[in-house]
Amino acid sequence: MRHRSVPGSSGRVRPMRLLGDPVLHAPCEEVTDFGPALAQLVEDMFATMYAARGVGLAANQIGVAQRVFVYDCPDDEDVRHLGHVVNPRLVAVDGEVLRGPEGCLSLPGLESGTPRHDEAVVEGVTLDGKPCRISGTGFFARCLQHECDHLDGGLYLDHLTGLRRRRALRAAARAPWAGRTAAG
Repeated sequence: MRHRSVPGSSGRVRPMRLLGDPVLHAPCEEVTDFGPALAQLVEDMFATMYAARGVGLAANQIGVAQRVFVYDCPDDEDVRHLGHVVNPRLVAVDGEVLRGPEGCLSLPGLESGTPRHDEAVVEGVTLDGKPCRISGTGFFARCLQHECDHLDGGLYLDHLTGLRRRRALRAAARAPWAGRTAAG
């Protein structure tokens, strides 16, 4: 019987890229090499996400401009969703648009009420290239949308407007990490 390791247990924690780092603001490339380097990247991403106490992490947040994200995120019913997606695409959003608290490991310590759809569907492939489809509701749907935004070069700040956006940008400018591009 094959025993699966705990995600991230063979990974190393990599420095987190912070707001202002160009890798966070550019669309990521499709993954074409499904070899050992990709598997190690996913392990490193899990290790980094857990070390930072996050629920999701996109590859560009650790400086790798490839379309990959990992997650270990509950939904609103506290059901745990754990996995990874390679070359993900947000293929559907539905349900009510809700404003809820959202933070980001690339903007540590900050959070803002961000509008997101209550349902989301992502399609992509696994490490071995097999198609996968992930559906989420509530907080997990928020996570799926957030990570897909990262891979398209976006941040949750891009969904904020008016006073909420100005406050978030001021808080980021005053944050202890402001002006640095990497932490870790």
